[in-house]
Amino acid sequence: MSEQSTHFVEIFKDPEHAAQYADGPAKFMPGFDAVHRMAGVLIREHAPPDAHVLVHGAGGGLEIEAFATENPAWTFVGVDPAKPMLDEARIRLGDLNERVTLHHGYADDAPAGPFDAATSFLTLHFLEATERQNTVSEIVRRLKPGAPLVVAHCSFPQVAEHRDAWLARHREFSIASGVDPELAEQGRRDISDSLAVLDPEIDESILRDAGVADVTLFYSAFTWRGWFGRAP
Repeated sequence: MSEQSTHFVEIFKDPEHAAQYADGPAKFMPGFDAVHRMAGVLIREHAPPDAHVLVHGAGGGLEIEAFATENPAWTFVGVDPAKPMLDEARIRLGDLNERVTLHHGYADDAPAGPFDAATSFLTLHFLEATERQNTVSEIVRRLKPGAPLVVAHCSFPQVAEHRDAWLARHREFSIASGVDPELAEQGRRDISDSLAVLDPEIDESILRDAGVADVTLFYSAFTWRGWFGRAP
């Protein structure tokens, strides 16, 4: 695991940060709740009604809660390297925990499956290109043939002048969503200085090289992108 990945795992291991996490994503990511609904549509196109779903980066429980509420026959395995985030997920999920198994670890620590679908939201941007490809490969290896994979994370043009403009828009969207301007500026700096953000074209090629077939962009909003594909 890279030094960068280790840094962020340590942040999410902070119980105070984990307890506050759920309030954040919708203020920084345009259409955060809609991305969950769109992912549900895409998964239902290719998975059975009683789908068994692998959720990579499941800490906090936000996506599992959204999927489980909308799809009462789905079951889930979630994996996350930050135990406090998994603790928060268990609290958040309440009775939904009956359909959920959570594992402390990384993608290669997840059960072998095979799974009917998988997701990775707001996670892959913590990983450098090689580590990202290896992680996606581990997820794909656990999917049934043709099973859908849906991912969403920071991804935007990295040419300097375009990069700066999109980062500024990210900050302004956060402020418009009610985030304190100083925290919004800190968020802009964190993305600029600490995340392993790639050009969208490179992100797509990583997914393909990791074995994802039929890669298709389904979501694009300021500094965020989401892709859908299937296991070979």
